[in-house]
Amino acid sequence: MSVAGALAEEQALRFLTEHGLKLKERNYSCRMGEIDLILTDGQVLVFVEVRMRRSRAFGGAVESITPRKRARLVAAARHYLAGKQPLPACRFDAVLIEADAAPVWIQDAFGE
Repeated sequence: MSVAGALAEEQALRFLTEHGLKLKERNYSCRMGEIDLILTDGQVLVFVEVRMRRSRAFGGAVESITPRKRARLVAAARHYLAGKQPLPACRFDAVLIEADAAPVWIQDAFGE
């Protein structure tokens, strides 16, 4: 991970913990993919994708969460949950960091 990426994850983690979420794990990795942050929001397990863009020249941070990236996140979350009983309520959030703007937190980012 790049230095900028690590700083973005740290900024996102600080932001989320200031909003009451509790860290369970960072950079969970398996052969299916990686989850940047796993936190709890009350009884809900939250898988967080952190996306950073220094400029909008090639699209913003939200545009960088492609269908392929989303599928890899879901697969990694299923791997993380394998064998956990009972299964907790879960959601996927995204924290978008662009240039010098405040982080943008999208709760239930993959919700239909």
